[in-house]
Amino acid sequence: MIPNDDSVRLLGQIVEEMDLRELYKTYSRIRKKQATPTQMLKVMLYAYMNNCYTTRKIESACKRDINFMYLLEGAPAPNYTTIARFRSLHFAPVSENLMAQFTEILAECGELSMKNLFVDGTKFEASSNKYTFVWRGSVTKNQQKLLDKIPAGVNYAK
Repeated sequence: MIPNDDSVRLLGQIVEEMDLRELYKTYSRIRKKQATPTQMLKVMLYAYMNNCYTTRKIESACKRDINFMYLLEGAPAPNYTTIARFRSLHFAPVSENLMAQFTEILAECGELSMKNLFVDGTKFEASSNKYTFVWRGSVTKNQQKLLDKIPAGVNYAK
């Protein structure tokens, strides 16, 4: 029912290629008959890709949306408290590393161009003056500082 070129299949493939040892280290035990950390990560990333951020909406999507069911691979849909716990206790501490890996894999398979670098939260004012305008030289100078914040092992300076 899900097309071969659907983004949910690409997401599942990319997460399977990622090194998730740090994520698994955040667990003291993993229960059977529940979604695995890998499946929970897939669900979280797919929910974020589709602008679904509240745990109750993610829970509902896991019960109703075929794409979320595909990512869960037959595991029961997690409830909203499980999703919230995963996000705060397990995903948050390792999110920078996981997102850097995710971006690197997307770039390697040609799904993402690394030609331009944009920083989220940048503000552009309509009436720029010499104090609010961002110069190219300033961005180039500070680019290395931004790249230093990315976890080791990920190379974006291509």
